[in-house]
Amino acid sequence: MAESESNIDVPLRIAESVARQDTSQASLYRARARYLTPTNSFREKLPPVPAITFTAERDRAFAAGAPSSAIPLDISDQLAASVPATTPLLLARYLRLRQGDALPLRLRATAVIYYVIYGTGESSHGRDRLAWSTGDVFRMPGGDTVHRADRDAVLWAVSNEPEVAFHKLQVPDDDAASLAIVHFPAAEIRQHLDEVRARPAQQDGSGKVVVFATSEYEKMLSLTPSMTLALNSMEPGQAQRAHRHNSAAVTLVIAGQHCSSTINGDKVAWQPYATMITPATALHSHHSEGDQLATFLIVQDGGLFYHCRAIGFSFT
Repeated sequence: MAESESNIDVPLRIAESVARQDTSQASLYRARARYLTPTNSFREKLPPVPAITFTAERDRAFAAGAPSSAIPLDISDQLAASVPATTPLLLARYLRLRQGDALPLRLRATAVIYYVIYGTGESSHGRDRLAWSTGDVFRMPGGDTVHRADRDAVLWAVSNEPEVAFHKLQVPDDDAASLAIVHFPAAEIRQHLDEVRARPAQQDGSGKVVVFATSEYEKMLSLTPSMTLALNSMEPGQAQRAHRHNSAAVTLVIAGQHCSSTINGDKVAWQPYATMITPATALHSHHSEGDQLATFLIVQDGGLFYHCRAIGFSFT
């Protein structure tokens, strides 16, 4: 009789233990809950994105004898960001490569956009190898990449690392074909830019521009699901009309003489190979007062806004 009662008690004790465990877990789940009842949910705001120009980082990359290094354009302290960031969703860098050096990078990004400011070399990702030279543009997947220089080189790189970190995502698999390596050689870029410059100007046009894309994202005028890249140009003495858009812009000045931008009423002088931020929704225009063609690369988080039907481009 005693043995029978013991057998009955065992499942009861297990049931009681499970019940206590469920109660403990339920309490933990409830403890994580927060109930907010704001009278105006749009009143709470994050720090604004500043319209700044990065020159100290550029100077480090171009300094004679500087070691090989990746120099982030990081203003996370101004953005209240938990990871390095140039804008809330983008992170730009200068890559300084000395002749013969290899610079390995591990980037938590879906993809990275590169522009070769000067030099020659090779970049590798897994089994893929890409040779590059001055003026080239290329895109590589995020994750592990190694950059090597045949001659001293400086590259400009922009990734969506802050976007990936915000969602707490991981780097995609290496076999993601839609984000495989793509190469835009400098000579072909120049050819397309010359063709665009030869066309008559359109009254509603946003400028003489070459947009970089792949077959997967060409409908959305994008190079990755979230990042767009464009080479803009201005003829001597011309200006790009004042406009605004909901995507933030990270701009690299390539060429231009006596050029400037006006951002929310403030004049910002261009500096060679400096990187500028145009905050989202900021009213801005670009002006060329010299006698040379002005060219500038712009990366935006425009793919996201296009997908959300909220690019919000307008002239004023």
